[in-house]
Amino acid sequence: MVLEKIEHENDIKRINKNELPILAEEIRSFLIDKISKTGGHLASNLGVVELTMALHLAFDLPEDKIIWDVGHQSYTHKLLTGRKAGFDELRKYGGMSGFPKRHESDCDCFDTGHSSTSISAGLGYAMAREITGEKYKVISVIGDGALTGGMAYEALNNASKLKSNLIIVLNDNKMSISENVGGVSRYLSGLRTAESYQGLKNGITNSLNSIPKYGERIVEKIRKTKNGIKQLVIPGMLFENMGILYLGPVDGHNIPAMVKLFKEASKVEGPVLVHVITEKGKGYLPAERHPARFHGTEAFDVETGLPLVKRVKANYTDIFSTVMRKLGDRDEKVVAITAAMADGTGLKRFRNMFPERFFDVGIAEEHAVTFAAGLAAAGLKPIVAVYSSFLQRAYDQILHDVCIQELHVVFAIDRAGLVGSDGETHQGIFDLSYLSCLPNMTILAPKNKWELSDMIKYAVDFSGPIAVRYPRGEAFDELKEYRAPLEYGKAEVLYEESEILLLAVGSMVKTALTVRERLKEKGYSCSLVNARFVKPFDEELLLKLQKNHKLLVTLEENVQSGGFGEHVLEFMNTSGDGSMEVLNIAIPDVYVEHGNVELLRKETGIDADGIIGKIIDRKAQ
Repeated sequence: MVLEKIEHENDIKRINKNELPILAEEIRSFLIDKISKTGGHLASNLGVVELTMALHLAFDLPEDKIIWDVGHQSYTHKLLTGRKAGFDELRKYGGMSGFPKRHESDCDCFDTGHSSTSISAGLGYAMAREITGEKYKVISVIGDGALTGGMAYEALNNASKLKSNLIIVLNDNKMSISENVGGVSRYLSGLRTAESYQGLKNGITNSLNSIPKYGERIVEKIRKTKNGIKQLVIPGMLFENMGILYLGPVDGHNIPAMVKLFKEASKVEGPVLVHVITEKGKGYLPAERHPARFHGTEAFDVETGLPLVKRVKANYTDIFSTVMRKLGDRDEKVVAITAAMADGTGLKRFRNMFPERFFDVGIAEEHAVTFAAGLAAAGLKPIVAVYSSFLQRAYDQILHDVCIQELHVVFAIDRAGLVGSDGETHQGIFDLSYLSCLPNMTILAPKNKWELSDMIKYAVDFSGPIAVRYPRGEAFDELKEYRAPLEYGKAEVLYEESEILLLAVGSMVKTALTVRERLKEKGYSCSLVNARFVKPFDEELLLKLQKNHKLLVTLEENVQSGGFGEHVLEFMNTSGDGSMEVLNIAIPDVYVEHGNVELLRKETGIDADGIIGKIIDRKAQ
């Protein structure tokens, strides 16, 4: 096998050119085999095999710096830098990350995980290189989906001032996670199909070169002009008008053509964009046909492409999807917004039924929130469906454009809490902290699938900024008998006894049920309250229950700092009578790495065993 010859970075340069297509095929087979067992990002990685090989052939690692935007497409890069053995533990706790990590290899020069960041980071490296006088190359790889994010344009605007070389590789596969939308996508489509431009450019060049004595000098002079031949043929060329030289488009599966273009790009004094056309999922038919489904996949059968573990129960995203479809039927003012995540957030059915009220704004969370604020100000009822980890990117807009104006925007926050294998950049463990400090914001968290449905309906009929946060995975389907109507700021008493009071938020109600049962087996009397509202929480109920409870235990799947428990603790310290101690159960203030969610719960101390141990220790003091 050719792949066996790759043990360290730059080993690919010792591979015979005739063996490179074989290596590409072996890499694809390796990735399909490994990801079918571990799960991971498949389609995006299959699409950049040759692109990654060309980068490694054209540049020297770790001296040169390759920065992968998002980074979920870096599997081939990891293979070519000697990390083949790590794929057996890919995305497992303690194993190799599915994203670039500086602590893993010197060839990973920048940790990534969110979109539209690579040009900014690359520009930082390039400017540092100018200051320090070093000579390495900087290559920022960014997808056409990521190019819909505003941060990318801020970086492009700033990069135009750069005097030294910065190579921006635009990996254009017509996809982000779902299919790309908007003007950028249309613009790039025009560049992809500009065969007339390529033909005309070559025709002009060949004609000028045929002029005896002066032809070659004329061509060279045109090449050195500010806008070059492109501006003669495509007026208003976006990148070149920004001061960034444009090269391409080039076939992203033609290694020699890309290596040649990367070498040319390296000679440019200033920023240069190399436009590479790739096919997401290339080499594996199920992924070619359904690239969105194979963006992030669980373990699957290689022959059929079907998941090995079939879901029997609905997950929380499914429940949200169903209630959104029903709300769309009932209320014509309901509109839905996603940032390139229609499938992931469960809005696909809403989009299909109400296309005129569905808006995919691309990978642009900041715009999504302020766009929603405008819709709300105009009298509509916008629901922004977004992963907790990605909502962080729009924090100023939530504060400035929604909360200050008290606009009725509903935030449906999926993947809240620990999400598992994608690691630090994707854990949704900060939203309670960063939202609960905002005046005018109301926050709810459901205990089970029925309560999620009730809360989304409640939020749509609400007035003002409101967020409903719910976890990834199978929806809890117990406690159906507890479904009292939602009342603003009021909690729900599930079991009332004495001594220990468990006050659980959302997904932690399920864990609290186990904790309560096991505490009762040990002889403790224990009450259980479903918080329902994180902000405002039920202060009146706490003051009432302090009379017959000695220990209040708050439980949340959020970091401790600024979370629900700290707010409850502060309230009880200032307004309680001092008879009831408070124990906060939350995730420590750390970035939680990748791994199985149940294992991460144990490691962070929010599983039933960990909670019971802390309660008994506190009772023993």
